[in-house]
Amino acid sequence: MKNFSEISLGELDGAFDLIGKDWMLITAKGKNAAGEEIVNTMTASWGCLGFLWKRPVAFIFVRPQRYTYMLTEQTTQITLSFFEEKYREALRFCGTKSGRDVDKFAATGLSVDFEDGAPVIPEARMNVLCRKIYTDILKKEGFLEKDLLKNYPTDDFHRVYVVEIEKVLKREEA
Repeated sequence: MKNFSEISLGELDGAFDLIGKDWMLITAKGKNAAGEEIVNTMTASWGCLGFLWKRPVAFIFVRPQRYTYMLTEQTTQITLSFFEEKYREALRFCGTKSGRDVDKFAATGLSVDFEDGAPVIPEARMNVLCRKIYTDILKKEGFLEKDLLKNYPTDDFHRVYVVEIEKVLKREEA
């Protein structure tokens, strides 16, 4: 992708800030109910980067009522995109509006491109291209600290995806 270079996983640092503080966009491509190919994105501030099963992975969480959920279920490719602070309002928009109702890319001025078939966002400072390798739904009985259940007042538990990190693209400095 133009203006990006591939970096090694060792150069990917600050994971706690990347997800919890800076937020990220989870982007997937699939088909809508009419069978048309679409790309949608959603903001996330819950997730992890790490190493599991001798592979570099990310853990991402998507609630079933999110429009992006339909796409993450259809595809094996999911992209995590990280931005500079100047995109905070776009991230806020993508986290509060549904792709069922609005084209988030048109509304925010963000765009979508493709790298190895995966959707990437050129405005991001970094795109992490991932492939799903495991999935499950969080279960009420699995919560050892019951006060965490306050995050699920309607029992709408997240689906967790373990995705293998296949490529990290970092924007080149101008």
